[in-house]
Amino acid sequence: MTSKIQGKYSIQKIDSGRRVMKRTGRIRWISIGLLFSFCFILSCSGLGKPQTSKFILLSSTIGPIDSGIVDILENEFEKETGIRVRHVGSGTGAALDIARKGNVDLVLVHAKSLEEKFVNEGYGTERIDLMYNDFVIVGPPGDPAGIKGMKLATEALKRIPERKVTFISRGDKSGTHVAEMQLWEKAGIKPSGSWYVIYEKGAMGNVPTLRYTDERNAYTVIDRATYLTLKNQIKLAILVEKDEALLNYMTLIPVNPQKFPKVNYGDAMAFVKWLTSPEKGQKIIKDFGKEKYGNSLFFPNSKEWRSLQGKKN
Repeated sequence: MTSKIQGKYSIQKIDSGRRVMKRTGRIRWISIGLLFSFCFILSCSGLGKPQTSKFILLSSTIGPIDSGIVDILENEFEKETGIRVRHVGSGTGAALDIARKGNVDLVLVHAKSLEEKFVNEGYGTERIDLMYNDFVIVGPPGDPAGIKGMKLATEALKRIPERKVTFISRGDKSGTHVAEMQLWEKAGIKPSGSWYVIYEKGAMGNVPTLRYTDERNAYTVIDRATYLTLKNQIKLAILVEKDEALLNYMTLIPVNPQKFPKVNYGDAMAFVKWLTSPEKGQKIIKDFGKEKYGNSLFFPNSKEWRSLQGKKN
């Protein structure tokens, strides 16, 4: 039997008796707190990890889920191997916190400082490069801050408080929020004041954050994939792009079986091997989005892919 939670996920019983989160609709959870409630229930009920193989639970940052690439990768892997993969989506900070409870087998995240801390604390085994895209600074087409076409994202951000134009932040310790804060730090600015608005529902993801920014006719830092998926539904324009500081690297981290013996480490590593293979997951990543948007939404970045391209690791 399946019961819906806010239309976005459902709790589905698997053969092992484990309950997992599965995508069902397009409405984001009202509160990220539901994720932690879910993990708490699993922990208390003893249903936290599978007793059998052939099933993997992934805790993923929201952007790749919203773009559709996570579903495609999971489904293609299952077709080839028979191993099912399901996911729960949240910001990077929350995704790693879920993994700290041993309730998932693998994480897909994009905030290096948080990832390194997670591994150094012994919760994850290693950081494994998967793919990247980039962030862009978007804003009103009229561009009251006057940043359009600037080459350096940090110089562009300096103009926003100077001109007192509204900037929207997710403010939720997600990968996007961490990247934004790193840009402010590089710019030598501690953002605060009436011009700097933390979106109260930022934990719901980049899609609602970008829609809210559009409603406010404001500026924000967002990943290009999210912008392209909403481009025809909003007025905002890309004003600053293609600065190396805006690159957005995404990483896989297997949950440590020495810390959580019940994790499905074997099948998780089979999925990692498939995802990082130039002929499997990396090929899908390379072509994803081309047909619909005319450009790839993500770029392959595994060690194996870079080696094949003759790039340094």
